[in-house]
Amino acid sequence: MTPVAIVRRTSSALQDGLTSHIARVPVDVDLARRQHEAYCAALTDAGYDLRYVEDAAELADAVYVEDTVVVFGDIAVLTRPGAPERRPEVAGTEAVLRELGLTVHRISEPATLDGGDVLQVGSTVYVGRGGRTNGAGIAQLRELVRPLGRTVVPVRLTEVLHLKSAVTALPDGTMLVLDDLVEQGALPPGRPVTEEAGCHVVPLVDGTVLISASAPRTRDALEDLGFGTRPVEISEFEKREGCVTCLSVLVHS
Repeated sequence: MTPVAIVRRTSSALQDGLTSHIARVPVDVDLARRQHEAYCAALTDAGYDLRYVEDAAELADAVYVEDTVVVFGDIAVLTRPGAPERRPEVAGTEAVLRELGLTVHRISEPATLDGGDVLQVGSTVYVGRGGRTNGAGIAQLRELVRPLGRTVVPVRLTEVLHLKSAVTALPDGTMLVLDDLVEQGALPPGRPVTEEAGCHVVPLVDGTVLISASAPRTRDALEDLGFGTRPVEISEFEKREGCVTCLSVLVHS
């Protein structure tokens, strides 16, 4: 099957999106929409078929579709977001997953799990234990993925929204990490970065990595190591703690 990128258009209420660890500043919604269109174009250029979740103008954070589901091949685990305001987002994502023919499971009460807290590296599934994901969510995910041969490793977080706000992985499995935001010893040795957005990358099916344009030094360093990069401007989403990972869910056959 052609690789699919699940995305959701920017809500007119983005200005009212949640923030936890950064100061609130105004968001230019029109600029955010243009940036999102360019983000989607980058995914198309990399070989993905875009599937849009139904628009939800009343859901300020709905564009951050990653938080609503975690995909393991043809298995999809619908989350139960830690912020109650975001739980209505899940239904729209479920409709697209079923259209794609994925087998759907779900995280249930009292568990909470945000997709942004889940980092898959090979058969290991690192899960952030922070403000949005609780221990019950980690435990439920562990039981769901064990039959798939996946091992869940919990990682305590400090002053950061999600695990993937502090660490992601390159195509070769090497991690890019802001060390002071994650539990020491919970992750394998990685490559430290000096730009916050530099630890946010999305490996794409064409071998390149998606990275924020606000991390030029990291981009240069990755290209010097032989990685192709696709920089995208996402400044308006970064104002609400968004990053390149949270604006899509990639589904590979």
